[in-house]
Amino acid sequence: MSNPASPPAVDVLDERPGLTFPPGFLWGAATAAYQIEGAAAEDGRAPSIWDTFSHTEGRVVAGHTGDVACDHYHRLGEDVALMAELGLKSYRFSVSWSRVQPAGSGAVNPQGLDFYRRLVDELLANGIEPWLTLYHWDLPQPLEDAGGWPARDTAARFADYTTVMADALGDRVRYWTTLNEPWCSAFLGYGSGVHAPGRTNGADAVRAGHHLMLGHGLAVQALRAARPTAEVGVTVNLYPVDPASDSPADRDAARRIDGLANRFFLDPLLRGSYPEDLVADLSAVTDFDHVRDGDLATISTPLDLVGVNYYSRHVVAAPVEGVPDDPAPSCWPGSEDVRFVTRGVPVTDMGWEIDAPGLTETLRRVHGYTELPLYVTENGSAFVDSVVDGQVDDVDRLAYFDAHLRAAHDAIDAGVPLRGYFAWSLMDNFEWAWGYTKRFGMIHVDYDSQVRIPKSSARWYASVIRRNGLAAQ
Repeated sequence: MSNPASPPAVDVLDERPGLTFPPGFLWGAATAAYQIEGAAAEDGRAPSIWDTFSHTEGRVVAGHTGDVACDHYHRLGEDVALMAELGLKSYRFSVSWSRVQPAGSGAVNPQGLDFYRRLVDELLANGIEPWLTLYHWDLPQPLEDAGGWPARDTAARFADYTTVMADALGDRVRYWTTLNEPWCSAFLGYGSGVHAPGRTNGADAVRAGHHLMLGHGLAVQALRAARPTAEVGVTVNLYPVDPASDSPADRDAARRIDGLANRFFLDPLLRGSYPEDLVADLSAVTDFDHVRDGDLATISTPLDLVGVNYYSRHVVAAPVEGVPDDPAPSCWPGSEDVRFVTRGVPVTDMGWEIDAPGLTETLRRVHGYTELPLYVTENGSAFVDSVVDGQVDDVDRLAYFDAHLRAAHDAIDAGVPLRGYFAWSLMDNFEWAWGYTKRFGMIHVDYDSQVRIPKSSARWYASVIRRNGLAAQ
């Protein structure tokens, strides 16, 4: 494992009957370009909104930036070797749009494309299926300057960029994800402003969400035109949303948040329409005049698969009468006064409640929308890790993965066509507005030396992949 020390004691030899996943189940791990690549101003790459955001004082914890990150740009071979040692069957990565098309349109940067060609070739040489995500939040800054995702033209530019990538890599990449977590791009980037580009306007957030989905639909069409055999999907981050009580007011609060968190994307993408109650909830924010004839047909262009990112559950309650609204910008336009309730259950270092059964529930819900194959394209946890004698024994993360994989197996038993699972994340990285203060990786990264140390969870995950399942409990 590229680590000279002895591995920690992990159950890798227990052959008692346990849970077996279907033959051909795709075991992978995931990353994102800005979080790991570094080389932010090298070989023709230009700034994205995350470069600008992270270099703006007060936006990211401790002033951290992705300028160097995990230096993956220069350590591609070392990192793919680690993937191979883990036995990964697939690696989900994203492309830095501004590395490939520095202005977001027009001229293509050949050095940027060459990096991704080398990555794909190295993956294939090691028997690892490339899974390419076209957009993981890092819009080229010139496109933001022209209006960003609230501007309709950005969707068209995304389709053009998709064609560039399909022409360059479509002969070697089978699996394509258009967008990663458009909810975050729209509502954290343009609503609450806690993510890049840091704008705070509810109507802009709604428009951004629509144009992200429009860009997705146009990108699917572009991929189909360029590479008819490609397997194309989209990744959405979903949450079960429960009322804090059975009161009508709490149930309505849950309906509203479910509309914004889940149905805002699931319904247009898989049913070709916006939910009527959601449109009514947002009537004070927008009249949806940005939706044009034909948009929803484009957004719901047929897919080959759906990716689900799952981390936690939301429990919500109605506003308290007489308590003034929080004046801070919100990622829940039209429902800013809904209260999010904690239940006193264990949480990760992000403060997210650990709720493995919620993954089963979420997968079953998506299957209620579609018969398409589903993939868990992200699932993981941040915990405080310590390096002791050259080892990282991350027992909490290992337990998190184990519980959620058992929940994924429960979904398969319930008839969900789940075809694969991607652990988040392959390695510790730049955790967006939290900088380098939160660690999600199965591989520990020392950001000063760039030394990688596979954690206990990595060795355990390697054993899961080898057995195509989980040991008996």
